[in-house]
Amino acid sequence: MTTTPSDVDVVLPCLNEAEALPWVLERIPPGWRAIVVDNGSTDGSAAIARAFGATVVHEPRRGFGAACHTGLTAATADVVCFCDCDASLAPSLLVPFVREVRDGGADLVLGRRRPQGRGAWPAHARAGNLALARILRRRTGLRLHDLGPLRAARREPLLALALTDRRSGYPLQMVVRAADAGWRIAEHDVPYLPRTGASKVTGTWRGTWQAVRDMRRVLGERPAHPAGTAHPGGTVR
Repeated sequence: MTTTPSDVDVVLPCLNEAEALPWVLERIPPGWRAIVVDNGSTDGSAAIARAFGATVVHEPRRGFGAACHTGLTAATADVVCFCDCDASLAPSLLVPFVREVRDGGADLVLGRRRPQGRGAWPAHARAGNLALARILRRRTGLRLHDLGPLRAARREPLLALALTDRRSGYPLQMVVRAADAGWRIAEHDVPYLPRTGASKVTGTWRGTWQAVRDMRRVLGERPAHPAGTAHPGGTVR
């Protein structure tokens, strides 16, 4: 792994993921840069990330969206990817995603999680995700199956979406605003492993439904296109 310059930046929001970090960082493709966004870890995650060659930035405001957006603003590569830092998804899965973005096949590529083994995706988390996917379809027309964290897009267009959510709604807001802007959105199956450690968001029913509430708020946004113009809508492949 290299630090700079990089072909691709991979944003890894991190809150107490010391146990999972080595597995994740060892799977960063050659030539890509890992940007670990420390969101207030107390277990030495930042030091471990640096030891594995990652760039570490700090975001003191707690929230998944806060960490993701800090990583995006710290990125400098043309293509930026996002991946969880809990060893449930391998960053190496992003290689074809990046190729599709660069080849012009899609503007935003998402991973559809396919659980591998028991405990990879708790029932309550899966139910919440399904409910949101259905609401998203009504809101945007996109026939997506998952709103997972594994994704790739070009940095400048991502920044132009002007994402404002700093909690659990950030990944969904990215999709909604991309759809409103007429982006081509692709979705591909990826293996989803049991995470290392307890989830900070979907580890409990309460955490899951708090996340769902955040995302429902995002889905209530009015389309961000000028009044009186046609809304192009997004497309999904």
